[in-house]
Amino acid sequence: MVEGIIAALIGVFAGVGGTFVYERQRRAGGKHKADQVIAEAKNKAGDIVLKAKDEALKLAEDAKKEETDRRKSWEKTENRLAERETNLDKKLDELDKRAESLRTQEDEVEALKNEIREIRSRQQEKLEKIAGLKKKEAAEKLLEMTERDIKQDLTGLVAKLQNDAKDTAEEQAQLILVEAMERMSSEVTAERTVTAIKLTDDEMKGRIIGKEGRNIQALQRATGVDILVDDTPGMIILSSFDPLRRQVARLSLEMLMKDGRIHPGRIEEVVAKAEKEIEKEVTRAGEDAAREVGVIGIPKELIHLLGELKYRTSYGQNVLLHSTEMAHMAGIIAEEIGADVRVAKTATLLHDVGKAVTHKVEGKHHHIGAELARKYGMSDAIVHAIEAHHDDVEATTVEALVVRVCDALSAARPGARNISAENFAERMRELENVANSFGGIEKAYAISAGREVRVMVRAESVDDLSAIKLARDIANKIESTMQYPGTIKVNVIRETRAVEFAK
Repeated sequence: MVEGIIAALIGVFAGVGGTFVYERQRRAGGKHKADQVIAEAKNKAGDIVLKAKDEALKLAEDAKKEETDRRKSWEKTENRLAERETNLDKKLDELDKRAESLRTQEDEVEALKNEIREIRSRQQEKLEKIAGLKKKEAAEKLLEMTERDIKQDLTGLVAKLQNDAKDTAEEQAQLILVEAMERMSSEVTAERTVTAIKLTDDEMKGRIIGKEGRNIQALQRATGVDILVDDTPGMIILSSFDPLRRQVARLSLEMLMKDGRIHPGRIEEVVAKAEKEIEKEVTRAGEDAAREVGVIGIPKELIHLLGELKYRTSYGQNVLLHSTEMAHMAGIIAEEIGADVRVAKTATLLHDVGKAVTHKVEGKHHHIGAELARKYGMSDAIVHAIEAHHDDVEATTVEALVVRVCDALSAARPGARNISAENFAERMRELENVANSFGGIEKAYAISAGREVRVMVRAESVDDLSAIKLARDIANKIESTMQYPGTIKVNVIRETRAVEFAK
């Protein structure tokens, strides 16, 4: 047993000794590895330090190089500035020298001017003494001599220019206008607004008047038209400033006479129905007119006003027929001369649209029509052409002139308008009075149905050049003071007679 214990102790000591030896060996190996790691770290640190030093040196060299380049650039800039400053100083010196030279020259020029003035004054005094005339008198005499010498030449030149203009322009204008009139066929006789109603029999008058006048009073209240019943057999007269009201009254009476039932209740019903019928007819007339001339895009408000022109007349000429006739001619003329066909046709169709409301709105119909066209969005060219179709507004576009020409053509053709003999004679007298209002007139005659005014002047009072000016002045006064269709020719005649007797 002791041996076993000894053996166990020996085994324990042997294990402890082995463990001690192993631990010692392990520590020795760890130290060796640590030394290796430290050595490697020192080597790497040395390499890093070397690299850092190299980079620091490189950065320092780059900084020095950049500083050197910057200094060189600054030096160049300073050199350029110094050079420019030197050049500016030189230029300033030169400018000062030039300014001084100019001042000297100005003084010399001023001295020369004064000397020339003195010389001219002395010469003028000598000339006035020699001629016996003052400067102003000599200038007036020279102008008189010059005017006398060139007056005949000026008269001939004016006449030549006028003849040349007529030769080149009148023939072409006549050709275009004649072609337009030939291609445009329309009725010669003008329609009139109906103001008289024919009755079936005289008994119908009493039925229209009604008991104690109730029926006729109801008719007048509902239509706004004065109904005149006189002794004329089978006829009553409708009187109103509004042509649409007259049409409503006419249609109402025709419907009542056809129906036979005439009393206040029925009258109101029939008048309301007639108003609707006339409204439809007005719109249809405006649409038909626009369709006939090929104009599209007209606002419905203007179409309605255009249709109302069907019941309006001007000197007996139906205004809607007059407008459609003009639109056809305007399209032909505009196409021939290269104007805007759409603008010309639209403006001519609408040129008298203001007449539809002249009984409601104050002013001339062409100004009212232009305002209506502008209100409903028509273009400026169309508005101007409408407003300028009479002479109180200057026509500044070709289309406006086309409208003006077509208006004169349509109104002046034979049979277009009915003018009473009294109005005709009054217009002839007015033409002659306008011509006689100028000085130097011996006689004045209105001839060719007012298309020409022939003026005889006194030869001793009016020379050839003044006669040309007189014709223009008379024409301008006629344009500004009179209203007339077409054109009026002013023919000024100056006759010189030389009489001598042989003895």
